[in-house]
Amino acid sequence: MVNLSQSIFKAYDIRGIVGKTLDIGVARQIGQAFGTAARIKGEQTVVIGRDGRLSGPELSTALAAGLQRAGVNVIDLGVVATPMLYFATHVLSGENATQSGIMVTGSHNPPDYNGFKMVLAGEAIYGDAIQGLYQTIVKGDFAQGSGSYRTHDIRQAYLERITSDVKLSRKMKIAVDCGNGVAGAFAPELYKAMGCEVVELFCEVDGNFPNHHPDPAHPENLQDLIRCLQETDAEIGLAFDGDGDRLGVVTKDGQIIYPDRQLMLFAADVLTRHPGKEILYDVKCTRHIGPWVKQHGGVPLMWKTGHSLVKAKLRETGAPLGGEMSGHVFFKDRWYGFDDGLYAGARMLELLSRLDDPSAVLNALPQSSSTPELHLHLEEGENVSLIAKLQQEAKFADAEEIVTIDGLRVEYADGFGLARSSNTTPVVVMRFEGESQEALARIQNDFKRAILAVKPDAALSF
Repeated sequence: MVNLSQSIFKAYDIRGIVGKTLDIGVARQIGQAFGTAARIKGEQTVVIGRDGRLSGPELSTALAAGLQRAGVNVIDLGVVATPMLYFATHVLSGENATQSGIMVTGSHNPPDYNGFKMVLAGEAIYGDAIQGLYQTIVKGDFAQGSGSYRTHDIRQAYLERITSDVKLSRKMKIAVDCGNGVAGAFAPELYKAMGCEVVELFCEVDGNFPNHHPDPAHPENLQDLIRCLQETDAEIGLAFDGDGDRLGVVTKDGQIIYPDRQLMLFAADVLTRHPGKEILYDVKCTRHIGPWVKQHGGVPLMWKTGHSLVKAKLRETGAPLGGEMSGHVFFKDRWYGFDDGLYAGARMLELLSRLDDPSAVLNALPQSSSTPELHLHLEEGENVSLIAKLQQEAKFADAEEIVTIDGLRVEYADGFGLARSSNTTPVVVMRFEGESQEALARIQNDFKRAILAVKPDAALSF
């Protein structure tokens, strides 16, 4: 038996290494704690699902047992993409009605990881609510009961809900890379049903991930898709992460359209139906989003990084669209406001099918020279104190604006620099953008000077 470790209770979810910090005993306790929280909220039923990881079956069985022990009825969706679980919490009715769910998923982590993404009474839980589950387990303060268990197949309802609303203007040939993640069980069928011819790459669900890591945020994981577009007559490429809640896009000539630029295309469309509304984006996104949203009649709203935080802000503001640099896109326009890579892919294809040359339009979206995410690895807790010090002491002579909603984002006339504390690991995450290579280098040097002033031994990669 693995001893319960507080380290697996992260900012937005629970995540651990199977056999080291996560096993069936821990999963059962998490089920009982979540079931207790659900009952306090007046929920009788919790829906569960799992991705394609090898540890999924035993962990979800233990999770269900814990939920039932807390007196909660369990509806098991089996193997689904994370957004299909979210979908179930919105559409199940009658005796199956529930607004609470737990997805057993390791997302884009290595094969030996697994974890839990949770929705409680209609809200993605994060921060203190997740720590509250840990405290419930430590105190043994569980509700008691004997809930029922039944299975439910959500596949058809999910696919039909999308295909009944999202329509292509013409047939398209596309390439889809699922990286052997769970999206492979659904994405090809969805896009074929929409009228696409689909070239499938690694769509067999395999928890060993034998081909490449299922994470489209990193260019090395998109090389097979880029090659496929070169070698076939497919006109666009879509890629998904391990649990299907994030989308990657590649154009015919091999350019990667990062999620902040995808968001621009979506915003231009959504704002035709919701003029004057806010469009949310996180602090890691390009500085071009703000002017773009204004130009298309919307109000840009920069917000903290983290899918649960963006979802909460979306509910608070009533914004019809939000997105993160990581690839989570949230449609409240024609959809339910949760992050769904498969649905975002469908909406992308709907827009691209209206164009004669989709790649040209995508490639023409505003962009600057930018870095990928850069990481400064530190000791536990040191990342938080370093950012606090920077916020208090750092001086940026050429700054036009300094944003501190999530770390430190410094806006210049010709670019931006960002340093923020990761919510999941002891890392400071940095990203830089400049209108030229010279501007980019200057902004990075500005940040280097500021960081070394408060931590002279910082091992920076730039």
